[in-house]
Amino acid sequence: MSACPRLLQHSMQQANGDGNPTSPRKKQRTSIPGSLYKVTVVLGAQWGDEGKGKVVDMLATDADIVCRCQGGNNAGHTVVVEGATFDFHLLPSGIINPGCKSVIGNGVVIHLPGLFEELEKNESKGLKDWKERLIISDRAHIVFDFHQQVDGLQELEKGTQSLGTTKKGIGPTYSSKAARNGLRIADLLGDYDKFSEKFETLVASYQRMFPALHVDVKSELEMYKGYAERIRPLVKETVCFLHKALKEGQKILVEGANAAMLDIDFGTYPYVTSSNCSIGGVCTGLGLPPSMIGEVVGVVKAYTTRVGDGPFPTELLDETGKLLQSRGHEIGVTTRRKRRCGWLDLTLLKFTAMVNGYTSICLTKLDILDTLAEIKVCVGYRLNDEEMEFYPSSASVLSQVEPIYETVEGWQSNTEVVRSFDKLPANARKYVRLIRDHLEIPVKWIGVGAGRESIITL
Repeated sequence: MSACPRLLQHSMQQANGDGNPTSPRKKQRTSIPGSLYKVTVVLGAQWGDEGKGKVVDMLATDADIVCRCQGGNNAGHTVVVEGATFDFHLLPSGIINPGCKSVIGNGVVIHLPGLFEELEKNESKGLKDWKERLIISDRAHIVFDFHQQVDGLQELEKGTQSLGTTKKGIGPTYSSKAARNGLRIADLLGDYDKFSEKFETLVASYQRMFPALHVDVKSELEMYKGYAERIRPLVKETVCFLHKALKEGQKILVEGANAAMLDIDFGTYPYVTSSNCSIGGVCTGLGLPPSMIGEVVGVVKAYTTRVGDGPFPTELLDETGKLLQSRGHEIGVTTRRKRRCGWLDLTLLKFTAMVNGYTSICLTKLDILDTLAEIKVCVGYRLNDEEMEFYPSSASVLSQVEPIYETVEGWQSNTEVVRSFDKLPANARKYVRLIRDHLEIPVKWIGVGAGRESIITL
């Protein structure tokens, strides 16, 4: 892989007539003044599983701190390093980089048994020195096992209207947070009698809703007494920690979990997660003001996938969909469910770009399209024979839209070995430019394989 450019110092200069897609044709973008001290954010631009972990791992080689700002262990990021595959659910993907500190922010909900299991699994694969580099916010809320039980019970109650959640307890934990009876890491590390009292109250409130819910309170409290001592050395007040780091000129990278179309406000509600996984979640999940956000990298898979239920206008239920699923190894890291596959949806991406303000795009899994003779791209939606002027807010409306496609010729050659844009097949370059021109956002990186080395930097 070519040397990773310095974070927040990427030039956004317009291409000098060479067809390089690092800048849109219609609009020139410039670096933000003083961006050396601004935070770089990496966000999923579709329904998740775009390859954010790999992008974060790449950019983290030049970062001092990598942060998670929201979600829980319902997220799944895969990083391949020298043949070893690391799966991250709560840990920031950047933790695999030696010398880089990792912060789990206040907006994250943490299942402590899952966290330590994840640490142990990745430690056995080569993760080193995490005890010196992992920092956990004392404001983060705790996911308890009974939250996970409740998650499953709520799905059962919905019957045919179930949302296809991961059953990791994320929704119930955020519900506890919003109801102001949740428990935070600070509670666990504080007065243990008060923690116990609040725990019993929280359990009782859920048992009133779900009489069949059984919780061994005494056993659970004893278990969490042990977790309190294990986690204590890792816990900090992270808001002041991050602001101090910024003042010292340290480079901070934020890794979004889930993705824009799963955002609880802007996603395909109710088929969404329970947190803000768009740019707003970075501010509320870490205590960073908008003025401190610099570059926002939108990670875009070269086609579209989603896990679970919900409308999916460009979904392919034919042999092409099966081919993308097979070639792309589209199995959920967290759920192990097969991902639904479809054509790239630029209408969706234009909407998430409006919400998040991407300053650049990382296009992943271009190589998965290598064998196709022709490729379709959705450039608009039609409803009742009229082209829509906005992205529909209603899931029921979205399920009725007809995609408007442009068809492009495939390249039918292997791109996995390519390491520069000018060496890509001509039709692959045209495909990248089509994405750039429709979104009016520069494409700075292209993924053509699973490993760290399989990135084309433009």
